Amino acid sequence: MREFCFSLRYSPGVDRYMDAFIEHGSLRSEATVSALGPSELWRLELVTGEPEALERVEPLLVDESLDRESISARECRGERTHSLLEEGRRHRIVYTHLAEVAHCDAVPFIAAQYLDGGVVYQVVREDDTARWRIMMQHDEKVGMLYDTLGAQLADGLRFEFGHLEEVTGWHGSLLSSQSLRSEQREVLELAVDRGYFETPREVTLDELADQLGVPRSTVSYRLRRATAELAKDFVEEPYRG
Repeated sequence: MREFCFSLRYSPGVDRYMDAFIEHGSLRSEATVSALGPSELWRLELVTGEPEALERVEPLLVDESLDRESISARECRGERTHSLLEEGRRHRIVYTHLAEVAHCDAVPFIAAQYLDGGVVYQVVREDDTARWRIMMQHDEKVGMLYDTLGAQLADGLRFEFGHLEEVTGWHGSLLSSQSLRSEQREVLELAVDRGYFETPREVTLDELADQLGVPRSTVSYRLRRATAELAKDFVEEPYRG
């Protein structure tokens, strides 16, 4: 399997969604996308960041009138629905379904003109950059895809080539088997936010338990499980792929 990686750099004011990442440096989005045909796609997106930054970006995540797909000056029109699957102090997980699209200059739809089915897309957004990774069975027409992407870009967007090579593993944690359970993520985020891991600690387990409304033993167990999962994920990451 082959992967084609590239980045799109956004100038401020070009894209409302990317403006939030430019303005709030703590924000990071990781999404897995699949095109179901020339007029339909789904996206599963994890957005992380400081609580204030997430409050700023959440209305954009669920705004069904906002075009977050097109990379050209032409708006992408279709039936867009969002489902907020999970909400924490430092993260949001959103599922998006876009259907009945007549024409859309989104990366997956452009790529579908040149690549056969079974293609998987990943995109990571940080600061002013969206880093795309396209995984496909063959790359015979990637040159044409490269040319089309560059030609379709709206003013204020810049294309940067990454690489074209064999797939080196699954990059990212969104669909990883090591992903935290929602209750583990909740207590971990609160512990970080309240300063539990600072030296000296700024909050106790009893105080975390009071805020969450669960027994101290439950908070302690969930926190241990969360940190254990993250530690295993960190150790195993260099060996994936």
